[in-house]
Amino acid sequence: MGIEIFAIIFIAFTFIILLSGIPVAFVLSGSALLFSFIGIMFGVFDYSYLLAIPNRILGIMSNQNLLAVPLFIFMGLVLEKTKIAEELLMAMNILYKNTDGGFAISVVLVGVLMGASTGIVGASVVTLGLLSLPVMVKNNYPRPLACGVICASGTLGQIIPPSLVLILLADVLSSAYQQAQLNLGIFAPETVTISDLFAGALIPGLLLPVMFIFYIKSLKINNINKDITKDIGENINIISSFFPPILLIITVLGSIVLGIATPSEAASLGAIGSLLIAFAKNKLSFNVIRNTSKGTIKLTSMVFLILIGATFFSLVFRGFEGEELIQNLLSHGPENKYLSLIITLGIMFFLGFILDFIEIIFIIIPLFGPVLFSYGFDPIWVGILIAMVLQTSFLTPPFGFSLFYLRGVAPKEIPTKDIYKGVLPFIIIQIIAIGLVFMFPQIALFLPDLLN
Repeated sequence: MGIEIFAIIFIAFTFIILLSGIPVAFVLSGSALLFSFIGIMFGVFDYSYLLAIPNRILGIMSNQNLLAVPLFIFMGLVLEKTKIAEELLMAMNILYKNTDGGFAISVVLVGVLMGASTGIVGASVVTLGLLSLPVMVKNNYPRPLACGVICASGTLGQIIPPSLVLILLADVLSSAYQQAQLNLGIFAPETVTISDLFAGALIPGLLLPVMFIFYIKSLKINNINKDITKDIGENINIISSFFPPILLIITVLGSIVLGIATPSEAASLGAIGSLLIAFAKNKLSFNVIRNTSKGTIKLTSMVFLILIGATFFSLVFRGFEGEELIQNLLSHGPENKYLSLIITLGIMFFLGFILDFIEIIFIIIPLFGPVLFSYGFDPIWVGILIAMVLQTSFLTPPFGFSLFYLRGVAPKEIPTKDIYKGVLPFIIIQIIAIGLVFMFPQIALFLPDLLN
C-alpha cells in the first residue's frame, strides 16, 4: 500500500468521524495519532513528525495575535447579554419606520453593526429574528423577504471586521503562506497580519449590505402601520442606544486598520469599552460579568482545542506526504490555476453545510493553502474569498446554519419554505459579490496596499 493511499484513507476517515458528532478537536487529534501509529507500524510514517507537536502547541499558546480571540468574544457577549445590541436594533427601526422598506433596511444596517461588534452569527440571527420578524410581518412585509433579510444580515458578521472568522483565518493563512514560501526556497517569508485581513475585508464587507439595500429599495415596499413604534420600544432613547456602540466599533476597528493599536490591544480596548457602556446604561451586574466570562472561557477553549487538534492533523498529513498528493491532484487536474482556486472554494462551500467555519479553516487551509500560494495568489485576496464563500454557505438551503437559527425562533405560522425562498435573492447577491471580488482583486487589496 503506497503512502498516498494512507493519506487518502486518513482524510476520509477523519471526515466520516466528524459527522458522528464527536467534538472536532478530539476527532482531529485522535485520528491523527491513530494513523500515525498505524503508519509507523507499516513503516510509511516518520515518528519525528510527532516530536514537533510540543513546539507547535507552545507556538499556539504564545501567539500574540490569538490573544484577540477571547477579548473580542468577551466584547461581543457583553453587548449581547446586556441587550445593548437589541436596543441598537430598536433605535434603527424607529429611525426608518416610515420609509419604503425601512424596517428591512434597518435590519441590514443593524446586521452590519452587530457583525462588527459581536461577530457571532448565531447571536445576530436570533436577535434580529426575535425583534424584527414580528414587526415586519405586522407591517405586511412579504414573509420570505422578512426571513431572507434577517438570515442574510445575520451572516454579515462573518466578513465584517473584527470578525472572529477573519482573526482565525489570518493566523492559518499566514502559516500556509509561509510554508508555501519555504517550499519555494524563500527563507525570509512574509506574513499575513490580522490588520491586513481586516483592511482587505472592509470594502467587500460594506459592498454586501449596500447591494442588499439596493435590492430592498427596488421592491418598493411601503410600511403600513405608522404606530408600530409601540411594538419596538416607544420610549427608547435613540441617541444613547445608537451612538455608544457605533463609537466603540469605529474606535476598535479604526485603531487596528490605521496601525494605532495591535489587534490584541484593540480587542482589550473593545472589552473595556463594552463594560463601560454597560455600566453607563446601568446594565452591568455580577450575573452579566459571570455569564459573559463563562461564555468567553467556553468559546475560547473550544477554539484553542480545535487549533491544537488541527496542528496534530496537519503534521500527520504532512508526514504522509499529503502536500505532495494535493500538489499532484491540482497540477494534474485543471491546468488553469484559477480553476484550482475555484475548486478549493467549492469544496469549502459544500463543507460549510456540515462543518463549522472554525473546523473548515483549520482543516482545509493547511491542506490546500501552501499549494495555492505557490501559484502566486495573494493570501489576503484568497482569505477574503474564503470568508465570503463560507458566509454564503451558511446561508444556503437546505443545510445553512443561519436558516436553522432563524427556524428556531420564527413563529410556527411561518413555514420553512418561506425561509428557504427568502434567502435565494440574497444568495444570488452574495454570489455576484464574490464574482466581483474574484474578477477585480483590488476590491479586497486596495486598502491593504494603501495602508502598507
